[in-house]
Order: sequence, then C-alpha cells, then structure tokens
Amino acid sequence: MAKKKAKRVTKKAAAKKAPAKKAPARQTKKKASKKKGAVDMIISKSRTKACASINVSGDFYSALDEKVRELIAGAEARAEANNRRTLRPQDL
Repeated sequence: MAKKKAKRVTKKAAAKKAPAKKAPARQTKKKASKKKGAVDMIISKSRTKACASINVSGDFYSALDEKVRELIAGAEARAEANNRRTLRPQDL
C-alpha cells in the first residue's frame, strides 16, 4: 500500500477548525429559585406521587417533609440516649 501524504495545515485553516467556545450553562429553575439558607426537601415529589393512588396536593409535600424530619430527630435522640452514633430501624 502506498503511504498517504500528510496534509499541510495553514494558520487560516487551523483557525477555522478550532472548536467553538461553549456558552455558559443556563441556570435551571431549581437552582435559580434557591434562596440563601433554603433547605432542600428530604422526600421526592415524583416518588411520593408514584406511591399514591389519588391526587396529591402541593401542600402535602411540605407537611410530609416536616414529619420525616421530626421522625429523624426523634430517632437521633434515641440513638444518642443509647450511646450510638448510628440510626437503626428500632429508633423509629
């Protein structure tokens, strides 16, 4: 087989082939709506909807998140009272 000649690249051609710079990424609604000090929800709205067989109100998620946080705080207190640093199912 014959060897292929390497193409000579001029400065103009190299400049044309240079990759274009990417535009800065747009902020998603989730990132844009976060306020300083805002707390993320523990529960997943989509998973909660998937578990429910009826419609779910928008206020339900914040109430559910609050209850979950209370359960976790109570479980932490019980684990600490038992001189443990690990949450276990019996702490609930």
